[in-house]
Amino acid sequence: MTSTTLLLSRHGRTEWSADGRYAGASEIDLDDVGREQAGRLARWAAGAQLDAIRCSPMVRAVATATGTAHAAGLELVRDARLRELDFGAAEGRRLDELRTEHPQSVRAFERDPVAHPLPGGEDPAAAAHRAAAALRDAAAAAPGGRVLVVAHNTILRLALCELLGIELGAYRRALPRIDHDALAEISLGARGAGLRRLNAPLRDPTRASGR
Repeated sequence: MTSTTLLLSRHGRTEWSADGRYAGASEIDLDDVGREQAGRLARWAAGAQLDAIRCSPMVRAVATATGTAHAAGLELVRDARLRELDFGAAEGRRLDELRTEHPQSVRAFERDPVAHPLPGGEDPAAAAHRAAAALRDAAAAAPGGRVLVVAHNTILRLALCELLGIELGAYRRALPRIDHDALAEISLGARGAGLRRLNAPLRDPTRASGR
């Protein structure tokens, strides 16, 4: 299979992400800054020579990707496997707040967030597997092309670790965050995945791709 370029974008900012609160399964819309970020992504996409756009079905991801797909003249494909990790008891809360109620659980999570997910949370290994499968399918559907994927901070990091052969339990250390208003870029093909850029600011796509 010819290598495909996947451009990975975190959704625009929300009130919860601005405040450091976990938003996994919770449906939170973009805030004003997030809507501005979505607009910048759309302007970038208009000249990025994309072949496909896929996104998580969650409100904040769809709100980010809809204008982008319109600007690029492409159909927006929603893939449920790209939804964010469910954080259980942490939903809507900051990690420092959880330390008071679940100190042992938080200490274990900080040692290995995959072996010890937050109380009531989704299995991160299973989530990594579903999201990595979604990215593989996105690449297979556009061999040699350029595909934008709009999803979420944690699920993208987990998927990247699985695709790049990074220990899943190290995802918080190896990939501390996926920034809003930026892109990660990987090549993905029969020989595996390669990381080209991480948290790269949006810029003129013709210069970024060398075309």
